[in-house]
Parts: sequence; C-alpha cells; structure tokens
Amino acid sequence: MSTKLGAREDLSRKRLPGSEAKVEFVELFFDLVFVFAVTQISHGLLNNLTLLGAFQAAFLLMAVWWVWVYTAWVTNWMDPQRGPVKFMLFVLMLAGLVLSTSIPEAFTERGLMFAGAYVFMQVGRTAFTAWAFRPHDRPNYHNMCRILAWLVLSGVFWIAGALAEGEARFALWIVALVLEYISPSLRFWTPWLGATPTTDWDIDGGHMAERSAAFIIIALGESVVVMGATLAEVELNTGVVLAFLASFGASVAMWWLYFNVGAETGRHRIEASDDPGRIARIAYTYLPVLLVGGIIVTAVADELTVAHPNGHHADLATILTLVGGPALYVFGNLMFKKVTSGMVPLSHLVGLALLLLVGLVGPYAEPLPLSIATTVILFGIAYWEQRLGESRAAHKA
Repeated sequence: MSTKLGAREDLSRKRLPGSEAKVEFVELFFDLVFVFAVTQISHGLLNNLTLLGAFQAAFLLMAVWWVWVYTAWVTNWMDPQRGPVKFMLFVLMLAGLVLSTSIPEAFTERGLMFAGAYVFMQVGRTAFTAWAFRPHDRPNYHNMCRILAWLVLSGVFWIAGALAEGEARFALWIVALVLEYISPSLRFWTPWLGATPTTDWDIDGGHMAERSAAFIIIALGESVVVMGATLAEVELNTGVVLAFLASFGASVAMWWLYFNVGAETGRHRIEASDDPGRIARIAYTYLPVLLVGGIIVTAVADELTVAHPNGHHADLATILTLVGGPALYVFGNLMFKKVTSGMVPLSHLVGLALLLLVGLVGPYAEPLPLSIATTVILFGIAYWEQRLGESRAAHKA
C-alpha cells in the first residue's frame, strides 16, 4: 500500500497477548502542562466566586479535560516511544502551555489565544493520528477521519467565539464544546463514513484506567498545594491548624474513595470486557471530569476555610464549595461505580444525603465545623465501602 499520504512505519502500540500497555514517562511529562491548567482554573474560581464564575470555571475544566482525554486515547493506540509520536506530544505540550496561560483571560483579552491553542491541539493531534494510521490501520484511520470532521466543525465555533465578545463568545463556545461532547455518544457519525462501531475502539483497558487515574492525582495534588500555600500565608492558631488537618483529611478520604475500590474495579472490568471502547467512552471519558471538578471545588473550599476558619458564620460561597465539592466528587464516584460494577453504592447515597444536611445547617455554623463534618462524611463513605467489599470477599472465600 502506498505511504505517500501516510506514515512510512507503523507507529501504533504493539500489544502482546496477556500483556498491558505501559504508561510511558513522556506521557507523564505531558501531564505536567495540565497541572498548571488545573491550578489556573482553581485560582480563577477562587477569585470569582459567583454564578458566572462557576459556569466559566466548569466550562474551562470541561475543555481542558477534553483535550487531555483525547490525547490519552491517542497514546493508547499510538506508541509514545516512537519519535514522531513523542514529537507530537512535545508540540502539544507547548500548545497546552499557551492554552493554560490564557485561561484567566479566556473570556476577555486572550480569547483568540485560548481558542487557537485549543483548536490547534484537537485538530492537529487528530490529523497527525489519521496520517499515521492511513497506510497501516484502515478502521482506525476512518475513525480518526470521523473525529477530525467533528473537531473541524467545532473549531469553526471556537474561532468565531474568540472573535466575538461577551455573551456571544460564551454562547458560541458552548455550541463548540457541546458538539465535541456529544460526538462520542453519536460514535462520530458523518454522512459519508457513517458511525464508528465501539468494537473498533480497541483499547488497552489497563492503560486507559491508569491514565485517567493520573489526572485525578493531578487534581488531588492541586488541592494539597492549595492547602500548603494557604497555611504558609496565614497566622497559625488552633482554628487554622484544625482547618488544615480537616482539609488534608478530605484529600486523603477522596483518594481512598476512588483508588481503594473504584479504580481497581473499573480496571478489572474494562480489561475483561469484549467491548472496552464502550466502557471507556463513559467511565474514562465522560465521568472523570465530575471527579476532577469535585476536587477543584473542594480545593477552593480548603483555601477559604484555612484562611478564615472561625469567628463568623459561613457565607454562601463557603457553604457551596465546602458541600458542593465533596458532593460532586461522591456523585462522580457513584456514577463511575455504577458503570463499572453495575451497582449503585448505598454508602454513596447516604453520604450525599448527609452532605445535603450539612449544607442546610451551614448558614448557622462556622466554616471549621462544616469542614470537619464533610471530611468525616467522606471517610465514613470510604470506610463503609471498604468494609462491605471485605465482607463480600470473605463470603466468596
């Protein structure tokens, strides 16, 4: 087959029966750009704790997550150790730095910078992958052509939005992001190529699970940085120390809640599936953004609480972040575990109800006891789930 319009060598990962694709160091190096992006979004929300600020932060997170997760899919198929693929990741890192730098002013002076970097990453990466697959893997080549068509279409709205201002920009960008988010559920249907069967999304489930977990670790790392930076700037007293301990405890509980049970269950489920692409589309493409969003909102709550733990009733912004962050994280875990295990954990439903109760009493309490309460609830959910898992394992034995 001619390679004039494609890569001369096959750049795809070589999979051996019974083996698992390794997450390469260059993939982790690529992730560093998104540490900066998550920090920018977190600080942006903290500096604009309004309804509009929350919508903008959610939108930016969804965009950043989408460009990252599409790259994770590509490196599941392509070998990051090959020179051209590695070079592609370095180019994407550079564009990602431009994207991340423009986040604070994406809706004002740097809209074109943000949208241009985003479209370049999405379209450029997909075009490269289509080029690489063309002579060697026709099903994946056609899949990439479908994806490219959707991204070019959304790119028109991204650039048009960047050239507009105010509400018009946000509206056009919402259209662009909606197009990108619905396209996987439509299996990237195009008039000339139809839709991609999910069985064509032949991925390494273990690699996909590990990559998703890496981004959650990035978000948890941001929460730890926020705690440490805030503690370093305030005068130490009993309230501040207790708030710091409660915030750190919440981060530990969040790690426990996902990684102790959910992450391994999801990994085993996708590895054993005959159609891993279908599971990955939901469990590792759509749902993790809920977990990351919950962590970011909780990090904002941590900074507010450590800086001003007591001496006043909690204001609305503090209550919403203290309760909303953990609630979003628990809900994301609930949905993830429903998809990967087929069950809705009762512990998570009870935890959500208790968090709602904390929110209702929030206006009558100081931030510190609210923070302690949400941390205790998170630990309670994680402990309940672990004990239930141990009990089931004992019965099977």
